[in-house]
Amino acid sequence: MTRVLLFGSSGFIGSRVRSVLAGVGEMVCPGRDQHDLIGGDVAGLTALIREAAPDVVVSCVGALVGTDEELVRANTLVAAKLIEAVSAAAPAARLVRLGSAGEYGVVPHGRSVAEDHRTEPVGAYGVSHLAGTRLFTLAAEAGRVDAVTVRVFNPIGAGQPAENVLGRAARRLREALETGAPEITLGPLGAYRDFVDVRDIAELLRLIVLAPSVPGRVYNAGSGRAVTVREAVGALAAQAGWTGTIREIGAGPVRSAAVDWIQADIRRATVELGWAPEYELSSSIKNIWAAG
Repeated sequence: MTRVLLFGSSGFIGSRVRSVLAGVGEMVCPGRDQHDLIGGDVAGLTALIREAAPDVVVSCVGALVGTDEELVRANTLVAAKLIEAVSAAAPAARLVRLGSAGEYGVVPHGRSVAEDHRTEPVGAYGVSHLAGTRLFTLAAEAGRVDAVTVRVFNPIGAGQPAENVLGRAARRLREALETGAPEITLGPLGAYRDFVDVRDIAELLRLIVLAPSVPGRVYNAGSGRAVTVREAVGALAAQAGWTGTIREIGAGPVRSAAVDWIQADIRRATVELGWAPEYELSSSIKNIWAAG
């Protein structure tokens, strides 16, 4: 029986991963009161891992927004601490973390980006995740730990947080329906994004946990299809039954404003793990709205 130690089990992605991995074997899901992966030290993390004696360690901990220092602490230093602690306390365990499509940076319009594409992130968010991914790859190549990174594109689904554009849109649509407002305001919606259902991400994590050998690998978790954010927000408005005006004002998030196109090449996960996205955008949109 596989014993899994999962960090971030109460988050948007982590909660779904927890649900999917519950059928894999025994699970240990420490909360922040037991160990704060971002703020805690390596000694405490090492002790926790030694006590848990896991076969697999999965981290769904990270940050989307914050200062440069906060992003590095949450996305890069967490990766470094996990490598040190796992290699010391459970060297035979597989170590899996969530990375980001932001690691790629600007991609030529119309091109699907594969895991071996050049990585030139355009902001601190992408840089912080790329550094974490590189640390994982180097640790695997050195034989220190069986480390795997999943580069998540634009995750969507029930429980969508407001840090994501569809989460913000859902919140403003609900407010407009409650107040009778004839319009809502969002940032620019013309960029193309690859939206992937959180349930599909969780299934990819399950397959990685169970795979016989994947050290040092990086896998894209996307749908393989890019649509404009405008199309996705429009679909959400239609699902809500709201027919008002959506105004686009200001600038997009710093972490992705310079990237007007991103679409995942998911063939590596399909060929090596037998994974393919199951849920269409329309299903994900329904889940976002139904979740309330």
